[in-house]
Amino acid sequence: MWIERLDASHALAYRELMLEAYDLHPQAFTSSVRERAALPLSWWESRLAGKLDVVFGAFDEGRLAGIVGLAFEPREKARHKVTLFGMYVSPRLRQRGLGRQLVQAALAEAHRHEGLRLIKLTVTAGNDAAIELYRRCGFVQFGLEPMAVRVGEDYFDKIHMWREI
Repeated sequence: MWIERLDASHALAYRELMLEAYDLHPQAFTSSVRERAALPLSWWESRLAGKLDVVFGAFDEGRLAGIVGLAFEPREKARHKVTLFGMYVSPRLRQRGLGRQLVQAALAEAHRHEGLRLIKLTVTAGNDAAIELYRRCGFVQFGLEPMAVRVGEDYFDKIHMWREI
């Protein structure tokens, strides 16, 4: 197993894994499988080749099995912050520490960017495994957004977390 930064050449595998994530865990993501499946491959390529996002992938036997991203702020007054997004590990590889390795890769990348002071994220309330992972990685809760995501007729709250870099 290894982790590397993804680029446009990984777009098809990235798309496939993210669509799996949106489908299996719709409450965990703001985007829906329907809206993201409709996007052309060029959108996924540009996401991986962009200057404001960095996405890491975890590979197992040559296959993309986990992902996490960092979204950097373009505005001058907010450039000290970065957002961790799109965290997902395929069910077949969970409980092996891969999520922690992905978060650690994102944190290491954030440390390489001069001027960054904090990293923030949101996690669905009730996703105890993810919340505990983020806590073990030094994140603390600073807020709760009620009804942040609607899936069908159900609403899910989002916990806001942060940590210093």
